[in-house]
Amino acid sequence: MKLDKEILEEKIREYRSFKSCSESTLMGLCECANVDMSQAEMCKLACGFAGGMGGTFDEGTCGAVTGALMANGLILDDTVKIKANAKEIFNTFKEEYGTVRCDIISKNGEDKSPCVDCCVFIANKVADLLDE
Repeated sequence: MKLDKEILEEKIREYRSFKSCSESTLMGLCECANVDMSQAEMCKLACGFAGGMGGTFDEGTCGAVTGALMANGLILDDTVKIKANAKEIFNTFKEEYGTVRCDIISKNGEDKSPCVDCCVFIANKVADLLDE
């Protein structure tokens, strides 16, 4: 499956202006992949992962990663591929940012300036994996 990365980035940047990283990444990927789920359902699914898990920031996984992992599972049907992609998504993000922890990336939520780029980066990785 080939996703249009320009449209993907545009959607994520738009959503990230008023949604969390987990919601924005999940929604951008799922909408580009035509997943049959409403925006409201996607937001409910992803909202608990915002701010490193429930807004705690402390030691919680970055919402861009959790949103990407959820989208990966919703888009694909093959559990072996879902798990392999999940490992690749996690490792690629950690390699790029040095961590997957929201508190470190966002300085405990005080500096969210890297967030939208984190979302776009990992969504593009998912798009690449879906294209293989």
